[in-house]
Amino acid sequence: MNWNDTPEQAAFRAKVRHLIETRLPERYRQAAARGGPGERAWENDRKSSGEARQAAIDWHAALAEQGWVAPHWPKEYGGGGMTPMEQFVLNQEMAAAGAPAVGGSGVAMLGPTLILHGSEEQKQKYLPPILAGEMTWAQGYSEPGAGSDLASLQTRARRDGDDFVVDGQKIWTSAAHTADGIFALVRTDPSAPKHRGISFLLIDDIKAPGISVRPLVDMNNRHYFNEVFFESVRVPARNLVGEENRGWYVAMTLLDFERSNIGGAVGARRTLNRLMETVNADPVLRARLDASTGLRHEIAQRYVEAEVMYQYSMRIIDMQNKGQVPNDEASMAKLYNSELSQRLAQTCMAVMGLRGTLADGDGESFGRFYLGMVPATIRGGTSEVQRNVIATRGLGLPRG
Repeated sequence: MNWNDTPEQAAFRAKVRHLIETRLPERYRQAAARGGPGERAWENDRKSSGEARQAAIDWHAALAEQGWVAPHWPKEYGGGGMTPMEQFVLNQEMAAAGAPAVGGSGVAMLGPTLILHGSEEQKQKYLPPILAGEMTWAQGYSEPGAGSDLASLQTRARRDGDDFVVDGQKIWTSAAHTADGIFALVRTDPSAPKHRGISFLLIDDIKAPGISVRPLVDMNNRHYFNEVFFESVRVPARNLVGEENRGWYVAMTLLDFERSNIGGAVGARRTLNRLMETVNADPVLRARLDASTGLRHEIAQRYVEAEVMYQYSMRIIDMQNKGQVPNDEASMAKLYNSELSQRLAQTCMAVMGLRGTLADGDGESFGRFYLGMVPATIRGGTSEVQRNVIATRGLGLPRG
């Protein structure tokens, strides 16, 4: 594995930095200085008004001019056609600047899946508005009784002529309140084994009759995910992606995209740097830290762990660059990053003391950071699930 940029990669990195320096809207610069941009910043701003909406428009336009809205899509579909290492460099620089990605789940997940599994009609209809920022999508996977064991999902879609009729519920649906459509896993054959009988549907109007989106507000008093109810929702059969009852395999393809988690590694570095800037600017905190060998050692340990996380990311992108598919390696990185983020939040609170309990305004205080990291070991696949993957696929241990 080579840690150094090639001349081509160095030139590309300089180009990315120049774009960020000259075109990143001030709104996102200020959010980055506070520790942001926060969950789904671009998607929220896109559905806002005034300065927020203009920032979303301007930043999307800046990336679109370079063909960087969908760097991992092939050029024939309007994407950047970038190599894995170029994608890594772009994501690394975006994370370092706190610049939000654009396009949401439509760009990151649905688009690549349609390119691989969608019909030509589906590609022509859905890919252009995703790229243009005209349509965003939510991911309808988890259910109240099917989170870690996703294949137990019960949302039902029965065939009725040229339509599917969908009934059921999804939960933890990020950005459903700002999305235009939702792609969902539904059960089309209740008699089949649980990993079979599942289909992948595009529900391209999230405000269609029978769909209810209800907010879920987290302990940070933030609303970025939801629960979604389906009551006799009619979806054209032509919106089926791939084969009926083979949606599980379509979904697993979708989950293969962007697994290096470089954003987590860079984000940990940014948080540590922000913590030290806060301490150095405050004589009381600085004296407190000077007097505590334990706290100094704890901060140093977090710096070491952030570097370890960075190396995990480098290992995964190196595999992808060689045409290999990371599997248990990606689970190792996800597990390590989730637990590092919680340890880092605890360290920040220990350094800040009682001041850390303040959650000022809508800023990214360390108190808010601490609360935001509570679900880190649950969302995106629990730590227990990741350990099972590492044990069975990585170490070859028998299933319990």
